[in-house]
Order: sequence, then structure tokens, then C-alpha cells
Amino acid sequence: MYRAMASLGFAAESTYKGPLKLDGDPKGASVVILGAGLAGLVAAYELRKAGYHVRVLEYNERAGGRCWSFRGGDRYREMGGFEQNCEFDDGLYFNPGPWRIPYHHHAILYYCRLLGVALEPFIQVNYNAYIHAQAAFGGRPQRFRQILADFQGHIAELLAKIANQNMLDLPVSGEDKELLLAALRSWGALDSNYVYRANEFTSDRRGYDKDPGGGLSGQPVPSQPLDLSDILRSHVWRRLSAGNTYEFQSTMFQPVGGMDMIAKAFVREVGDLIQFNTKVTAIKQDERQVTVVHQNAKGGDSVSTTMADWCLCTIPLSVLSQIEMTVGKPMIDAISAVPYAAAVKIGLQFKRRFWETDESIYGGISYTDLPIWQISYPSSNFGADGKGIVLAAYTFGPYAFEFTALSPVERLKKAIEYGAQIHPQYLVEYENGVSVGWHRVPWVLGCFGTWSESAREQHYQNLCGIDGRVVLAGEHASYLPAWQEGAILSAHDAISRLHKRVIAT
Repeated sequence: MYRAMASLGFAAESTYKGPLKLDGDPKGASVVILGAGLAGLVAAYELRKAGYHVRVLEYNERAGGRCWSFRGGDRYREMGGFEQNCEFDDGLYFNPGPWRIPYHHHAILYYCRLLGVALEPFIQVNYNAYIHAQAAFGGRPQRFRQILADFQGHIAELLAKIANQNMLDLPVSGEDKELLLAALRSWGALDSNYVYRANEFTSDRRGYDKDPGGGLSGQPVPSQPLDLSDILRSHVWRRLSAGNTYEFQSTMFQPVGGMDMIAKAFVREVGDLIQFNTKVTAIKQDERQVTVVHQNAKGGDSVSTTMADWCLCTIPLSVLSQIEMTVGKPMIDAISAVPYAAAVKIGLQFKRRFWETDESIYGGISYTDLPIWQISYPSSNFGADGKGIVLAAYTFGPYAFEFTALSPVERLKKAIEYGAQIHPQYLVEYENGVSVGWHRVPWVLGCFGTWSESAREQHYQNLCGIDGRVVLAGEHASYLPAWQEGAILSAHDAISRLHKRVIAT
């Protein structure tokens, strides 16, 4: 899976090399930017700093695009007419879009530093969270650390037996064999006979039935490992590598107070350039200028135009493919070649932080084969009294379509029903919630662009190239799709090439 992700651009490293330098005088050239997501906001910030006249047209009444946070009082209307009113308590929020930032996404971290966006750790892997499979272990959730320790321990024991029987496929010297056995014993918590069994060494990995304590009652009771066969047949081992994938390795971050703190910081810098509630209906160009035709996104028949020397378009391809554009066939074909992923996120508010007080789970993610796929616990305000928001579902593909086919009320009921199989407290502690089915979000019609290898090979260059006076940017125009870093890097690349052309002409 990791190799497939890498080939499609999901596991690529950020190519950010430092602050953008746009040398040379654009001599008053104007640029109209379509979309005030992170790609558009970054472009507006950098182009104005370089001396351009900039105007940003944004469909929503807020900036940020998928850099979005729900708070109490927010309203959201999805395609199909369902409307949700967020009832979260003050100070609580839910990120329906991006929710974490890898440590090696250098560009977005740079802008957070530049704009004063405070960050805090996001906990990706919590060894005390759960792994759950409906048909395994009697349907009882297992602690992540128990499955991990037992899986590694059993595999280490098997490898040690093979090494001791001199049945390794590769030749191993006597010295290396002893080192290998020592490494396996350490890695898998094996005893002196290279056996993985219940003792204090294995319990120090997987946890005790009774933890070490003080005084006369302090003697610990080791826990009993699960059988390898049970682990293999459960398929829960598929989740053990979650924190090993490059983009999910520690340290990860989140903005203090919600992901939209990044968008709000950009708005403080370039908010005066943004025209909100503006629906683009056509993008036309000739040899001299670009003309963007638009309407009020909230209704009305009046049509307006905005003209500029150049256009940077960050509208998601799922929407852009439905807009009239005066560009060549190669770019049109490229725009139509990238489907968007279906995904659903559900945020639930609970009366108390029972995952902490009852189960000692502080941040991190529990995984399940139920349609909700995963439960993510807040990585902030640990130990606080009162309420909290849990990401109660984040699912893709067929499950996402199934959830989104339901009304928002029914989606919440399903999330509670499924989540209660892992946390029975759901049934008595739930208060309210919100859900976002991304392929029914009117301004994006999907979660993110999904490139195939063949589509990227055939269309990527045409998508990113400058067509006359129009150039595209966004996460879809990067090798980091689905990440804010990809959006920012694509904006850097697009405006750098555009600036060179402006200076040359």
C-alpha cells in the first residue's frame, strides 16, 4: 500500500526550499485569483508582496476552502438541501477537512511561523487506543499496544527458530546470527529460550493484568498474550503500520484552536483583496487579458465581470470541469481526467471526556472495520473537566456514499450506534454533532483529487502548464494531493512560472 501511495504522490516529501523570491518589477500587472483556499491565499499574499495588483474571487462567505473548522453557531447547507446548525459549546471545534500537519511539510509550517499561528502536537499513534474487528476477539476492542506487542513477539519467535535451525535463505555468519538473535529477542520481548510468553518482559510491552504498585499489594500480574493465529485471522494487523507511513510519523502538529486558524491568519494579511460569495461561471481570455464572469453565490440573476492581465485558478477540478473556459483541449482534458474521492467526517460532542477518565486514552486514533473506520480523540486540553469533541467517523469509498445517502440526523445515529461497540459510553454521553459528506459539498464535490498513474503521466504537465494567461494551482496540481502542503507548493510553483513570464514580457 505504501508503494502504491508513493507512486500516486501520497507519500512524497515536501520540496519546499525556503521563502519564495519573486525578483523583478511586474510593472503593475494584475492577477485575478479564483478561490481563497490555501493555494489562493498564499498566492495572493506573495503576489501582492511582489508588486502585483491582486483580486481574489471566493465562492463562500469565508476563506480557507477545505481548511475549515466547525464551531457553535455555524450553519452549513450541503447539496440536496440538508442544512446543519452546529451546536457545539464555546471553545469546542471540529475540523471536517485537514486535521493534522506532518513535521516535514515545511511550507505550511513556515507560514504558520510567519503569521503567528500557534501549533501543538497532534497525536497520531496512541498505544492505549483501540484496534477493533467485529468478528475477532468476541467483538471486544483490543488495545493497540497489546496487538502490536503480540504480533511482533510471535513473529520474532518464528524468525528466531528459523535462525537457530540455520534455515535462513541468506547466508549469515556466526557472529551476525548471534546479533540477529539478540535483536529479535529485544524487538519481540522473547525470553532466554527465544519464546514469546506471558512474563514481566512481555507485559512491559503489552501491559499488565495488574500494574506494578506500592506496598504489600504492589506485585504486578503479567498479562496473557493473544495467539498469533487469532491476530492473523482478525486482520487487525493491517492497522499496526499507521504511524510508520512517512506522512504520519511523529511529530505531527495541529493549530491551537482549529485548523482554520491558518486561514484566519492569511485573511488578516490579504482579506481586503477577497470578494466573497462570488460564483465563477466562465473564464475567458484573449491575447491581452482574462475576463472572469461571475454571479452572487447566494442568488440573483445579475452577472458581473472581473478583468485582469493574468488568472490563477485554484477552483477544484470537480467544479472547474463544469465551468466554461477559454483554454486549449489539453488543459480541458486534464481537468476532466481527475476524479475526486468520496469521504465522510462526523464530529460528536460528548458531555464528558470519558475516553480519558474511563479508559486513559489521551489523543490518538482507534481503528475498526466498522463503517466509521476510525475514531480520533482530541489532542488538546488533556484532563480538562467538561465536554469534548471526538472525530467519530472518517471513512472513504462505498461507506462514504452510504453515510452521505442518509440525512445528517441519521448519519449521527449510525455513528453513535457503531461507536458504542467500542465505547458504550456513547449511548449516555452524546449531546450533538455534525457531519460532512465531501462529495456533497457544493464548492468542491469531493474530498481531494485522486490521480491514477496513467492519468498523471498523460495529463499532469498539461494541467499545470500556463495556457495563454491562465494557470492552475491547488492540491490537485501537486504530488501531495489531499494535503495543504500540496496546495501551497503548487501555488508557489505556478506563481513563480507566471512571474517569470510577466517579467519576460
